[in-house]
Amino acid sequence: MTVKLAGVILTKNEEHHVAECLNSLAWTDEQVVFDDFSTDRTIEIAEALGARVVQHPLENFAAQRDAALAAVDAEWILFVDADERATPELAEEVRRVIDSAGEPASAGWWIPRHNYMIGHRMRGGGWYPDYQMRLLRQGKAHYDPGHPVHEIVILDGEAGYLKNVLVHYNYDTVAQFRHKMGRYTRFEAQILHAQGVQVKPWTYASMPIREFYRRFFSLRGYRDHVYGLLFCGLMSWYTLLTYLRLRRLRIEGKESGD
Repeated sequence: MTVKLAGVILTKNEEHHVAECLNSLAWTDEQVVFDDFSTDRTIEIAEALGARVVQHPLENFAAQRDAALAAVDAEWILFVDADERATPELAEEVRRVIDSAGEPASAGWWIPRHNYMIGHRMRGGGWYPDYQMRLLRQGKAHYDPGHPVHEIVILDGEAGYLKNVLVHYNYDTVAQFRHKMGRYTRFEAQILHAQGVQVKPWTYASMPIREFYRRFFSLRGYRDHVYGLLFCGLMSWYTLLTYLRLRRLRIEGKESGD
């Protein structure tokens, strides 16, 4: 039977987060854990809390979210990551907009996020308000396959903006940030390689500097003081690592004759 609203969580070894995330979604009509074959206690915990578990191998994040949309029978889908929490205020607002939605209704809703980095709520640098398109009307949304990381939703209709936030516990330590950054740089480098982006000698300096300036000055990362300096600097390093990996992919492609 089609439900009004399903809360969907993508997981891969999220035993430390999945219970609190599911508890924050207890107000939805169904909770679905869309899992990339976790090897820890993620599935056990989810099933104990009454969630429906669907296992599906991760190709990339955009494809995984599209697969979740196809697997869930609900009028509305609310995507929440395992390290995010839906607040009671957000729950009330979501219920209000989907229950009052007539035709033509918004096909999707942007939700702002509070991002916590090693215990600090970020106020600049692109980490606030950090709107995410997470509330989707079934049949009116899909993900752009050209953006397998940092997914982009394509809506068949208008988008609205919610006022209340998702709380995102990004990283407890700098080591966690670096580990996740390492995964993303591989995806980003593959995207740039597929697009035929060329790496010039000055790219290794110009692109990281541009990223730091954008985040610390244009996006006011300075509002977070030492945290802003730290994480804007790390994002600059992330950019350098992406282009170094792109260079490696291009060298390997030439050696293989591609």
